[in-house]
Amino acid sequence: MASLLPGALPVTQASAGSAGRLQEGLNLFAKLGCCRRQVHHLYVGRDLSGSPVRVDVGLCGTGCGVWRKTSSPSPGFSKQASMLDFLRTRKDRLSWSSAGPEPVAGCAPGYGCEPSRVRVEDHVLLEGVRQVEVIEGCQCSATPHACLRSPALKTFFPGSPLERTLDVGKCSRPPHAEDGLFCVPTDFDSVLVKSPNGHQVVRMLRRCALREPCHRVPHVEHYAEVTLNAAGEKMERLKEIDVGRCLGRCDSGSSSLLWDWQTPGNCPAWDEGASGRCAPHQYETHTFRIRTGELRTVFVIRTCKCGA
Repeated sequence: MASLLPGALPVTQASAGSAGRLQEGLNLFAKLGCCRRQVHHLYVGRDLSGSPVRVDVGLCGTGCGVWRKTSSPSPGFSKQASMLDFLRTRKDRLSWSSAGPEPVAGCAPGYGCEPSRVRVEDHVLLEGVRQVEVIEGCQCSATPHACLRSPALKTFFPGSPLERTLDVGKCSRPPHAEDGLFCVPTDFDSVLVKSPNGHQVVRMLRRCALREPCHRVPHVEHYAEVTLNAAGEKMERLKEIDVGRCLGRCDSGSSSLLWDWQTPGNCPAWDEGASGRCAPHQYETHTFRIRTGELRTVFVIRTCKCGA
């Protein structure tokens, strides 16, 4: 039997297994990095009493260190100094540190910090009922190099007998998109979900493709067209027109109104900013006669563009 150094403990099979599991866990953490839910308050409207309603919808961010004060206030900082001077020097008196090893800045290459669980909440406001999506947890997920549909679980009516979780889907975010194109939804399906007030239609993503952020997608509508045959008799036929619709977002970005220096990357209050509207840019018309004998003109979207 090998001799032990004074004060050393024997390495048993159980302790070796525990050490191995600990090392395996550390390797997994190093592989996936640091991804956590952060506070992100969103103004959703006013309740029935007129008071503003803000919901912590959450935000997935990286970085798991903490902010600590590493020095006392600057010498000579008088009580008569202005608040502006205090704010200018406050950030300098705070530095980034972590308890223990060097903090992991984010997810490993090939991984992205994304929501792992999302629930849908109903808020009764003066303007009516508004549904708000709340992030419950975050994790480092593998980022596919191709544009494809990825699973996305969303829970409806959480905490009630009607609670139901569906894979509504989301589009992947390839790291190297071509010619400024983005992986965006192109085809949807729908499913009926039982709710306290009947049934609710939930849109399910079916396919994704590389497109511009604001783009046209097919949208077919049916009409009854009346024509005359060679004998002068009225004939009715089904007319199918792909009128199209615009899909996508034209974000102008959001900025933080109040940074929490004690938690890096965390912003308690956000200004969502004004988002441009993805709207029709070019169109054409189709004119035909309907059952009443009147002419009907239908506008068909050809292209879409981001606008104010």
